[in-house]
Amino acid sequence: MNDQSFVKVGWKKGEPMSNIRVVVTGTGMVSPTGNNVEDSWKAAVEAKAATSAITGFDVEGMRCKIAAEVRDLDTSSVFTAKDHRRMGKYLIFTGIAAKEAMDQAGFTKDNITNKDRFGSCVGVGMGGLPEIALAAISCNEKGIRGVSPFFIPYTIPNMSAGLVAIHYELKGPNLCTATACSSGTHAIGEGYKMIRDGITDAMLVGGAESAICPLGINSFSVMKALCTDHNEDPLHASRPFDRDRSGFVMGEGAGMLVLESYEHAKKRNANILAEITGYGLSGDGYHISSPAPGGDGARRCMQAALDSAKLNADDIAYINAHGTSTKLNDAYESQAIGAVFGDHAKKLSISSTKGVTGHCLGAAGGIEGIFSVLSVSRGVIPPTANLENTDPEECPWDYTPGAARDLNVKHALSNSFGFGGTNASIIVSKFEG
Repeated sequence: MNDQSFVKVGWKKGEPMSNIRVVVTGTGMVSPTGNNVEDSWKAAVEAKAATSAITGFDVEGMRCKIAAEVRDLDTSSVFTAKDHRRMGKYLIFTGIAAKEAMDQAGFTKDNITNKDRFGSCVGVGMGGLPEIALAAISCNEKGIRGVSPFFIPYTIPNMSAGLVAIHYELKGPNLCTATACSSGTHAIGEGYKMIRDGITDAMLVGGAESAICPLGINSFSVMKALCTDHNEDPLHASRPFDRDRSGFVMGEGAGMLVLESYEHAKKRNANILAEITGYGLSGDGYHISSPAPGGDGARRCMQAALDSAKLNADDIAYINAHGTSTKLNDAYESQAIGAVFGDHAKKLSISSTKGVTGHCLGAAGGIEGIFSVLSVSRGVIPPTANLENTDPEECPWDYTPGAARDLNVKHALSNSFGFGGTNASIIVSKFEG
């Protein structure tokens, strides 16, 4: 049997393996700006930053004393007090966001008709970092008595995908993408590919992260990646594309989406929110933490997403940028946008919602993917918070400063880039039946 027997008749290299459309039918979110999608979206549209003094631990002597923490999260509908004692916080975030997404899509563990063709893929950068740090101290002090039997299964990154699959009894592909800050977007893209290529009918996808702990904050601080000059003015610390940006603010949370084939969603009369039409990924091959000069990897990634969707550059109306509020990322992403979009870059609406959420690391792509779905479905571009002083040399485009704007968005692009030179872009399109 030759290789061509496994692909559709007439298939050409570079084309999708099928013409299956992939739609979004559910979204769920836990973020620093809200513990559900609507509250998070409202804060993003109103440019209400969530950064504040860290409350979860003592910050005395630390360079960075601020973060965008999840607050006042009611978990009782999903988890017990015993679960809280056992699980990494990123798993709690995943479970709450997944329930909201599955509820909106109309799925329960009892009404999924073919669980063999329903999978999960969740991007997680670090997993249970706070719990790992505390367990290491306990192990050093108490030996084997200081280690919980739940430590390994409830801190490893792939347990987010495993947990939701177990809860909903999903028996399709069960995957984790651990690609630093692009993890969530890669997870959405990989779920999209599995449905597009006929491997599954539906996927629960997204990203989750909780790394706000002394080890996480101090580690990024010593790399000079975090903003440390706004400890007394935290609301203005995360300022993507601003001339005075000085580092990112660490956030946390989870963003989860239900993806289905159009036929699967249509058959059950699901409410379709948007369509995923493209996915691009690339590597910089350059440096462990710095993006490639000129945004070369980001350029190739965005172009790959356009090619995947069979769209031209001028089809894109909005970019939800990676926009971390660091000097190099914002400048190089801007250069990459110019290289891909040419003259059309001047007409694009671009924004970074990290101005309000902070940088949620592995969860960022899930959260920002949902914001892109809402931009397309509701015709609203959220602003870039704290963009007060433009930087025409390094960041020359329209980053939607000040206030949200109404715009009919047919196609939006969402970017995520991570340490190690890993890049992901997805294209979210308005659903047209």
